[in-house]
Amino acid sequence: MAGIELRNFDSPDETRPFKGKGKADVVVVAGRTIGRGEFEPGWRWSENVKPIAGTDSCEATHLGYMLSGRMRVVMDDGSEGEAGPGDVVSIPPGHDAEIIGDETCVFLDFS
Repeated sequence: MAGIELRNFDSPDETRPFKGKGKADVVVVAGRTIGRGEFEPGWRWSENVKPIAGTDSCEATHLGYMLSGRMRVVMDDGSEGEAGPGDVVSIPPGHDAEIIGDETCVFLDFS
């Protein structure tokens, strides 16, 4: 019988710093990568991650839960949405995102 596997974001398997204004801590549990992103006020994907990713927009799929803060997501086709605390969100590839307001956004990403 398999045992319980525990991981904790206080001791992540990896930390991915953004180019200023935040980071993503990553744990791997049951073979799946789960991230906790901390996006500080003023963070914007096109300014803080694009230089690292090297793509015109974010090409990752995100499925997650917003713990705090507010984030606006703008898709490449111009459609947009805003997520806040308690929201569960699915974001397909081809988007930019930015933090709205003066609260750090914390997002759990299960994709």
